[in-house]
Amino acid sequence: QVQLVESGGGLVQSGASLRLSCASSTSIFSFSVMGWYRQAPGKQRELVASWDSGGSTYYADSVKGRFTLSRENSKNMVHLHMNSLRPEDTAVYYCNFKQYRGTVGWWGQGTQVTVSS
Repeated sequence: QVQLVESGGGLVQSGASLRLSCASSTSIFSFSVMGWYRQAPGKQRELVASWDSGGSTYYADSVKGRFTLSRENSKNMVHLHMNSLRPEDTAVYYCNFKQYRGTVGWWGQGTQVTVSS
């Protein structure tokens, strides 16, 4: 059973930066897709950024140029670097890793990010 644990959320002011981390209990080379989603109050969960094993990287239009994915293979961790945060980035952020595309995959428990204006 795969376990994903997020960390790094918090309360920051507009314009600040945060780094979210997702630690996997298994090697991240096991996964074909690794991504971050977020869910704001009253809204659907949305994909923020993702990698796939084919080398493609996706960023939602709302975060392009501000958010960046990185990985630490030796620690089985994936990070989401968030710069120039805005109040509309406020949400619970979840990492999701899939062994195969099109499957549900595994979810972390979520980490709250709150950006004040």
